[in-house]
Amino acid sequence: MRVHRREKGKVRDVLIKRGYLRYAEGSALIEIGNTRIICAASVEENVPPWMKGEKRGWITAEYSLLPRATHKRNIRDAARGRIGGRTSEIQRFIGRALRAVIDFQALGERTIWLDCDVLQADGGTRTAAVTGAFVALAEACYHLFMQKKITRFPIKDFVAAISAGIVDDKTLLDLSFAEDRSAQVDMNIVMTGRGELIEIQGTAEKRPFSKDELDQLLALASSGVELLISAQKESLGEIAEKIQPPPKERRLLLASFNEGKIKELRELLAPLPLKVVSLRDFPLLTPVEETGSTFEENAILKAETYSRITGEMVLADDSGLEVEYLQGRPGIYSARFAGEGATDEQNNSLLLKMMENVPPAGRKARFVCVVALAAPGEKTRTAEGISEGSIAEKPRGKSGFGYDPLFFSPEEGKTFAEMDAKTKGRLSHRGKALQNALELLKNILSK
Repeated sequence: MRVHRREKGKVRDVLIKRGYLRYAEGSALIEIGNTRIICAASVEENVPPWMKGEKRGWITAEYSLLPRATHKRNIRDAARGRIGGRTSEIQRFIGRALRAVIDFQALGERTIWLDCDVLQADGGTRTAAVTGAFVALAEACYHLFMQKKITRFPIKDFVAAISAGIVDDKTLLDLSFAEDRSAQVDMNIVMTGRGELIEIQGTAEKRPFSKDELDQLLALASSGVELLISAQKESLGEIAEKIQPPPKERRLLLASFNEGKIKELRELLAPLPLKVVSLRDFPLLTPVEETGSTFEENAILKAETYSRITGEMVLADDSGLEVEYLQGRPGIYSARFAGEGATDEQNNSLLLKMMENVPPAGRKARFVCVVALAAPGEKTRTAEGISEGSIAEKPRGKSGFGYDPLFFSPEEGKTFAEMDAKTKGRLSHRGKALQNALELLKNILSK
């Protein structure tokens, strides 16, 4: 247990008081544990010289650690005659974080200054400053809106920030000063209300960290930011209703490099509100070794592996042709029936050779497809589709891919390669499996 018996994913007590200062257009006092910061937003009817005439606004920030905010007195930057490197870096950090969600055209040709003064520091001052400054910024924008100086609210989404790190080989959220001082890894994360990342500052203070540890830290930060945004909304009250982020675009990663399969899947998934991408959009990813003994095992293996690596919702399928005369072969080895790296033509040629002189009654076959859907935080689900047919005596048709020119469907009296995409989508094993998987997708999208 940490100080005050705090668990690893627990944020310290949070308090945000909006309208803390009398004269500023927007202000907030934020307390996170023993860290306390006053944030003020001041509207200036002007923009930097380099923005003159562009009819858009600007957001900038200043940060200051008061002399007795820490255990010993700090010398003011003004007394030194220059801004310290740490102060300058934190100011840029705050400014970048808040500019990420501003519609500068809606703000008009004016500047909002955000002054963040640390009254008391106990770790996480820069992240608390971002979280508190957002509330002050929202109040200042509301002030402009109510005075009819702007016609639409310029903030597109919420923003909050939090620290995370590794201390004594344990991943922790919201580090206090004592934890930060002894951290092996220190990280500051800024996110939007939609869960999108704005900035990650991650440092190996005492040792490097792994991709798995990074994923753990980001997961902790996501839950912490969600809590902080809830506190922001509570503090802002009716102002929070003015901030209407667009619905988060959900992405679905198709776990395939096969152009034909990707095209077919995109067409089948077109009715869903999804941006569909494929492994071709992730050039650094390599094929997962399909070590399963069934279509289902291979589909799950691919879906879960790629979802873990990318953090995306992933749809993977494993499908193949089962020929009765060949005791179910090629089965899970359909794509490499003629050997590793075999082309569709080579696989088809080998199958026809093995089926020479087999009468029509003995040429029964079926296509099998198992779809697996894996998403972060969700249980992996599967759906199956089967198409019954037979093996033609020679290739027919020029559409499709794989064994489509040889797979004859008695329902249409054609091979899959002779069908249009809509008809094949209705009859194919993959189309049937996807139809069964659509309800699973809809359930996830509704969340």
